[in-house]
Amino acid sequence: MKSNIQEMQGGMQEMKSEIKGLQLTIENEINPNIRIIAEGHLDLTRKLDEALKVENEKEKMLIRVNTIENEVTKIKGKIAGIA
Repeated sequence: MKSNIQEMQGGMQEMKSEIKGLQLTIENEINPNIRIIAEGHLDLTRKLDEALKVENEKEKMLIRVNTIENEVTKIKGKIAGIA
């Protein structure tokens, strides 16, 4: 009976050691790696937002250019009618 209890205690010590090793692996390797990946995704999101902002500004500029071109065409027509 005592030998069985001692075997169980030995087995429990081994399990505790394995669990402690797993906890250290999670704390020292897995969590930092997850953090690194998450930071990389945040950077990608920021870069995408910046790219979309530039694209929106480009579209606004194209609209302004088209508007100005149309106004210049109207002004040319008025000048041609006067001359």
